[in-house]
Amino acid sequence: MWDFIAALGLVFAIEGILFASIPNLAKDALRSASETPVETMRLIGLGSAVLGVLLVWLVRGGV
Repeated sequence: MWDFIAALGLVFAIEGILFASIPNLAKDALRSASETPVETMRLIGLGSAVLGVLLVWLVRGGV
């Protein structure tokens, strides 16, 4: 559970750094995401989730 909370904190830190350092690019990315079709967003989200789980599994000694 503590690993999940640490990972969530890291996500907030990275997003905060992006919004603070390049706000215009972040706004453009959010605008682009809002215009992306729902099915495409679902596929991107699913792919990101699978990639994230695989990455954590590899780092934690899955291989």
